[in-house]
Formats: sequence, structure tokens, C-alpha cells
Amino acid sequence: MNAERQLLIVEDDDAFARTLARSFERRGYEVLRAASLDEVKQLLQSHRPGYAVVDLKLAGGASGLACVQHLHAYDAQMLIVVLTGYASIATAVEAIKLGARHYLAKPANTDDIEAAFTRAQGDTEVELTERTTSIKTLEWERIHETLAETGFNISETARRLGMHRRTLARKLEKQRVK
Repeated sequence: MNAERQLLIVEDDDAFARTLARSFERRGYEVLRAASLDEVKQLLQSHRPGYAVVDLKLAGGASGLACVQHLHAYDAQMLIVVLTGYASIATAVEAIKLGARHYLAKPANTDDIEAAFTRAQGDTEVELTERTTSIKTLEWERIHETLAETGFNISETARRLGMHRRTLARKLEKQRVK
């Protein structure tokens, strides 16, 4: 099958990856799956997908941003969408800088992802909110910015933020988006 309809899903949650794969297969895509950057590298030796959906946080604290960077370096024309349950402004900006076409917060369905592949331009009509940013939101964004800078290394992030590692782990667990 040609790259035009070949999709790579980089997701460590096997059940979610299977569900997403089945949904895209029903739409006529040939779906490849990987759970880590190493698996992505292996797949790229024999396949050339035109699309990729990459989870931001992979098993073992690995960053999907490294996958985005590798995929974009491999093929700058590949349409990459980052999908995450840990959305933050910092990681969204980094994902786009590294070559992602779009960044979506979970839950997102196949329609949302497919639409994100086709969105090449920004939307000047996006709704601007009047709500001011809370201290908790600013803290959450700073934590995620530092996490991205450290390659999602919890200990180094805690050190840079001047907090105990357990405190950081509790904050991350408390704010988890399901």
C-alpha cells in the first residue's frame, strides 16, 4: 500500500491503540503500530507512512516528542498529530516546533484526528476566552514546560523546579487527565 493511506500509531496503551487502529482501518488506512521510539525506528526501515498519531507520554516516562522529532526528520512531509491526556501549552508549542501538524487533547475521536491531518493553516476564528489564567494553571504549565525540557525526567524536573520529587509526583498524579 502507498504512503498516502499508511498510518503509524505510536501509543503504549495497547487497548487504545487497537481501538484507534480498527477505526482507521475501517476508513481505508493501512495501520502500523509502535509503542516506543525504538519500535518506530524498526518500522521505518520497511515502511514509509504518510500519517502518524503520536501519544505524548509513552511507557517508562518516554516522551512522544522524541518520536515526533524523529518522524519529522525521517520525512518532513509526514502529517503528524500528537494526542495526549497531559495537554499543556508548553508541550503543544514544542510538538509543533518539532514537526507535528496538530496537537489534540484526549479524548479525541477518529474524526478529530483525521480533521487535524488536513488542517494546514491556523484558525483566526478560534474563540478567545475572557477567563484569566489561574495560579494552578500557570503552575501546571510551568511543570509541563520543565518536563518537556528534561525529556520527562521527573527527578531532574523536580530539581529544576526546586521541589521534592514526591511532591512533583503527587502534583502530576492529582492533575492527571483521564
